[in-house]
Amino acid sequence: MKAEQLQKIVVTALEDLKAVDIVVLDVRGMTSVTDFMVIASGTSDRHVRALLNNVVEAVKAQGVRPLGVEGERDAQWGLVDLGDVVVHIMLPPVREFYQLEKLWRVGPAADSGAAGP
Repeated sequence: MKAEQLQKIVVTALEDLKAVDIVVLDVRGMTSVTDFMVIASGTSDRHVRALLNNVVEAVKAQGVRPLGVEGERDAQWGLVDLGDVVVHIMLPPVREFYQLEKLWRVGPAADSGAAGP
């Protein structure tokens, strides 16, 4: 399955259970680890857990086996590694603290003010 199709399945699974502020980042030009990162928030640890489970069930129904699932016990931050797509589901304070969107949306280096040749 292509990465684009997989990320659409993930987004649909998140939308089905009312995930908050879903963001899809295309990181193909930034890392060889994955093609897309999907970041979403849950409203409680129970909601984060349910979102994780729904993503896993949705991709399994399409014949895709997750490489790893983390965070189900504590459920403040969960991760589903699907290879070409990595899914992060967090409580809002955790998401604000780590600011993954900001980390992966790094633009050209700012002018440091140093004199060049």
